[in-house]
Amino acid sequence: MRYAALKAARDRALVFVLAYTAVRVGELLRDPNDPRRRGVRWEDLSLDDGSMDVYRKKQQWDAASLPDPVISPLRSYRQLMDPPTDRWPVFPTFDQRTLADLVREELADRGERPEAITERRDEYARDLLLALDEDIRPTSITTDGARSVLQRLSETAEIDIDHPKHDYLAPHGGRRGMGEVLVRAFGYTVAARYLDNSEEMVRERYSHIEAGELGDIATEALEEVGDQIEFSAESV
Repeated sequence: MRYAALKAARDRALVFVLAYTAVRVGELLRDPNDPRRRGVRWEDLSLDDGSMDVYRKKQQWDAASLPDPVISPLRSYRQLMDPPTDRWPVFPTFDQRTLADLVREELADRGERPEAITERRDEYARDLLLALDEDIRPTSITTDGARSVLQRLSETAEIDIDHPKHDYLAPHGGRRGMGEVLVRAFGYTVAARYLDNSEEMVRERYSHIEAGELGDIATEALEEVGDQIEFSAESV
């Protein structure tokens, strides 16, 4: 069934983007309380260049990186969806009530009579499929919607999360994880650029890494000094 395949592909692409790009969920998806945050569209992505334009927390458009692991899921998803135009949201809502209202209103605006609209909708298993064929552009999934998706996926995969605030893989977890990887591999300056944060903030947030590294250095120093003392004692 195409609808089920589309939903699975959307969810998979969403997980990959959140996990590897370190983009804030509010920069990626729609915020009902901020009309400027309408969710990324296909026109905002350049899969060949590995970049994505997002509306940053600092309230300006900026390019975010799309690393290699993200490209294949997005390409496969786009090929399956085959959006009518690049102005379609990358992560549209799949909420049936929202899509039903949208389809009815748009077809009515195009001059379709209620009976004809009902007949058209009956031809499709889901309103999203009709929207694709008729280029009735839906809204992007919201930030809360993404959290619901991740909660559903976490429950399906039976992932046990030990966290005081939530029992599922939350959107910011990917950002936090990428920050950890980048700090350990390339240092705070590179991590700050990728995370679109100040180096000072990144140092503060990942201070446990530096503390651990300093602890290792201290241990090594103590062992070296201890060896020297032991050698000196044996030489006397």
